[in-house]
Amino acid sequence: MNSSHRLRAYGLCAALCLAGLAARADDADALIVKGDRFDKQLLPKEALENYLPANKLEPDNVNLLCRIARQYRHLMSDAPSKKEKLELGFTSLEFANRAASLAPKNAEAQLSPAISYGKMLPFMGSKDQVSASPKIKVSVDRALQLDPDNDNAWHILGRWNLALANVNPVKRALAKALYGDLPVTTNEAAEKCLLKAIAINPNRCIHHIELGRIYAQMGRKDEARKCLQEGLAMPNKEKDDAEMKEIGQQLLQKL
Repeated sequence: MNSSHRLRAYGLCAALCLAGLAARADDADALIVKGDRFDKQLLPKEALENYLPANKLEPDNVNLLCRIARQYRHLMSDAPSKKEKLELGFTSLEFANRAASLAPKNAEAQLSPAISYGKMLPFMGSKDQVSASPKIKVSVDRALQLDPDNDNAWHILGRWNLALANVNPVKRALAKALYGDLPVTTNEAAEKCLLKAIAINPNRCIHHIELGRIYAQMGRKDEARKCLQEGLAMPNKEKDDAEMKEIGQQLLQKL
C-alpha cells in the first residue's frame, strides 16, 4: 500500500472511531434522559435499567454516578430486610465514592458518600457506625466548602450533630475503648444546621421534621410540635418524605 492509500486508510479509521464515539455518546445521553424520567417519578428500579447501561458507555460520568448512587439509596427504603438494605447501601456507596474521587470540586459528588453512609447508619453495627462517623463529616465539610448553600449538606450535618450529641456516656466510653473516640457536639449545633437548611430551602418537609426531632430532644416541646406539624402538612415530593413523615407522626403523638 502506497503512502497515499495509507493516509486514506488512516483517515477512514479515524472517522469510523469518531463516529463510534459519537454514537456511544448519543446512546448514553438517550439512556440518561430515559432514566431521568423514572428518577423524577421516584421509580429507582426502572431508572437503573437505563442508568446502568449508560454507565457502561460512560463510566466516568460523575453526574450519572451520583444518580445511580441515589437510586440504590431509594431502593433501600423498599428493601424488606436489614441485610438487603445494607447490600444496597454498599452498592450505592461504591458509586458515590467513585463520583467523589473523580470530581473533587463537585459539591454533589462530594456529598454523595455522606448521604449513602447516613442511610446505612441505622442498620450498621456499632463498630461500623463509629468508622462511618468521621467519613460523613469529611464528606459534608467538603461539600459545604464548595457550595455553602447546599441545604441537603446542612441537613445531613444537623443529623450528624444530633446523633453524636445524644450518645449516652456508657456507650461513648465503650466506643472509645473498642473503636476510638467519638466527636463531641451539641443539640444546639444540630439546631443551627437545620435552621440553615430551612433558610436555604423552606419547601422540604424533611428539614422541618428533623428540626422538630431536635427540639423534642432538647425538651422544647412547643417548638417541636410546630415544626413537626409544618413538615407533616407539606406534600410528598421526594422518596424519603413518606418515611420521614411516619417518624414525625410517631414523635408528634408522644409529645
